[in-house]
Amino acid sequence: MRRGFKAEAERLADRTRSDLGLTPTTPVDVRVLARHLNIEVVPADQLIDIRKLQELIAEQDGAFSAASFHLPDDRVVIVCNPLNDSARTNSDIAHEIAHILLRHEVRELQTIGGNVFFTCDPDQEEEANWLAGCLLLPRQILLREAFANASADHIAAKYKVSTQMARFRLNTSGVNLQVRRAQQSRSRRPRA
Repeated sequence: MRRGFKAEAERLADRTRSDLGLTPTTPVDVRVLARHLNIEVVPADQLIDIRKLQELIAEQDGAFSAASFHLPDDRVVIVCNPLNDSARTNSDIAHEIAHILLRHEVRELQTIGGNVFFTCDPDQEEEANWLAGCLLLPRQILLREAFANASADHIAAKYKVSTQMARFRLNTSGVNLQVRRAQQSRSRRPRA
């Protein structure tokens, strides 16, 4: 990830959430965020037969989660996989919103199971993952929950994200380390 990107992404997420009227500790509904940004969210089974999706998933599990499209009529549409659970779908939609906010360009086409997919380069995928996490679980939420000793599972359920996303944010944001150090510092203080 390019130097300074993580801090830049945290600020972009804070501004985007603030524009939506959210406080730093308010959960975000990604579909409301998408509407606010004039992005349509469409489950893929509204566009193709669900059996085609099931065949694709049988061919390669996880091959399709979501994709964003910039249409000629200036509409932006995120197509998501309705076969995924809602927590995963929230993360997937946030990831696509992140690509859009970061103005990432499609880099290559891939064909899987006879279906063509657009992908971004690995650096852009990493940036979108980071920004999606910032949108879903801002640092203030993570700090509050971590200081309350909330588990990744608890955070995931409370904020409607995957446990994987909650764990990722707690670990990679440095919040777990910050909380651990604060707790160790408190435990070393002499008692009066």
